[in-house]
Amino acid sequence: MKLTIINGSPRAKGRTGIASRYIAEKYNAELIDLSLGEIPLYNGTEDQYGLPAIKKLRQQIADSDGVILASPEYHSAMSGALKNALDFLGSEQFAHKPVGLLVVAGGGKGGINALNNLRIAGRGVYANVIPKQLVLDPHCFDYENDGLFEEPAKLVDGLMNELQVYMKSYNQLKQDLKQ
Repeated sequence: MKLTIINGSPRAKGRTGIASRYIAEKYNAELIDLSLGEIPLYNGTEDQYGLPAIKKLRQQIADSDGVILASPEYHSAMSGALKNALDFLGSEQFAHKPVGLLVVAGGGKGGINALNNLRIAGRGVYANVIPKQLVLDPHCFDYENDGLFEEPAKLVDGLMNELQVYMKSYNQLKQDLKQ
C-alpha cells in the first residue's frame, strides 16, 4: 500500500516538517514537502495543470492508497500553503481515499480549529477523512534529533494504525470495482 504525507508547512525548519519527515521515514511514506516552494499560487487557469510540479503532485496523490495532511495551525486554520496545494487537487485524486489529519499547534488549546478546517476541505475533495486525528504541541518534538519523543510517537502510531485499517478497506473497494 502506498502512503503519502503532505507537509503543509511553508517553513523549511518547522515542526510540521519534523513530524512529516518522521512519519515518512518510519512508515515508508512518500513525502510531499510544501516548504520547498515548488507549488505556484493557484490562479484557476488551465495552463497551471501542465506545470511539472502540479502534474507530479496530482499523480502522487492519485497513486496513493492513503494520505496524511499535516499542517501547522495558522489563525485557527490550515496553512495557506496546504490550502493552495489542495486547490490543485480534487475528487479525481481523493474520492473515497482514506486521509489522516495531523496538526501541529503552538501549544495550549490549539489545533482543533485547523483539524476542523482540514476535515471540511477533505469533504470538499470527496476524501474519506478518518475519525482519528492528532494535534502535536511544541513539547512533543525532539528538536535535536529531528523527531518525536516516545509518547507523541505512540500517538502517531495510533493514527497510523487506524489509517492503515482504512487503507486496506480502500484497496479492497478498488479490487471489487475492477471486477
